[in-house]
Amino acid sequence: MRRVSRIAALYRAVDSAAAVEVPQHRMSTAAQFSTSSNKSSARSNWLFNNLLTDLSARTAAHAVAGTMLFSVAATTLTEEVHAKEAVPPELRPKDLVLYQYEACPFCNKVKAFLDYYDLPYKIIEVNPISKKELKWSDYKKVPVVLVDGEQMVNSSDIIDKLYEKVRSGDSTFDADEESKWRKWVDDHLVHMLSPNIYRNTSEALESFDYITSHGNFSFTERITAKYAGAAAMYFVSKKLKKKYNITDERAALYDAAETWVEALKGRDFLGGSKPNLADLAVYGVLRPIRYLKSGRDMVENTRIGDWYSRMESEVGVSARIQA
Repeated sequence: MRRVSRIAALYRAVDSAAAVEVPQHRMSTAAQFSTSSNKSSARSNWLFNNLLTDLSARTAAHAVAGTMLFSVAATTLTEEVHAKEAVPPELRPKDLVLYQYEACPFCNKVKAFLDYYDLPYKIIEVNPISKKELKWSDYKKVPVVLVDGEQMVNSSDIIDKLYEKVRSGDSTFDADEESKWRKWVDDHLVHMLSPNIYRNTSEALESFDYITSHGNFSFTERITAKYAGAAAMYFVSKKLKKKYNITDERAALYDAAETWVEALKGRDFLGGSKPNLADLAVYGVLRPIRYLKSGRDMVENTRIGDWYSRMESEVGVSARIQA
């Protein structure tokens, strides 16, 4: 009976993952969301075998959506605080609330923007199974942001609208270049995360250990999600590899990192001397996995580490305030 209830809880969590934001042009296919892994060692094989059989009956859309819920780990705050982009007091929102999953790369993308522009925000952690925190809204994906009572949804749209609100002058960035690489983040980079985070059972357990420790789960949900979820996502990641034609997940992640470094063309940031919205998007998506095994491997085996360190310094400490 317990085994059945745990698997049922897992499926409810996977179903809820379909409520995680996806780029608008991908909405008809499914959600993508993933990132984090590696900690404990071997777990019971029966769980993997049972889940593999059961999961094969799920639709491809739910399989992809499932990756969005259980993803991204380890958001780090740097001790070194550099001058952030100053926003005139009259342009700063008076009340900003972010509804999120801690491990969501799209939520982390929004947080990177808020932290960089030093816009104080409150966080409401959404329970991915009940989503009771979003009952007031017709929109059931994350992130959702309330800005002085105005609802904003979809990470890229949220950032665009907030940027329009807080900037005091014309941007000096190359808008076309910035737009191109922001699109690359949503269309390509995020798809590299799940296959790497859930590459093997130990990395999947590392990821879920973080997610269940920082997410809004009850005790029972936490235990179910950590072990059953890690098992499920291990197999889902294999399906994602096929979906996105990935033969070697680490090589694909390294290639994406090198592609980004090449795009910098020797500049400190894509924006030149200061980060632009594309820099913040890449940084936000990668920040949760930076100190997981996949993220450590990426930094050790590519040239992205120097840029990432510069971004840590520029973005600085979180602008989060207590709700």
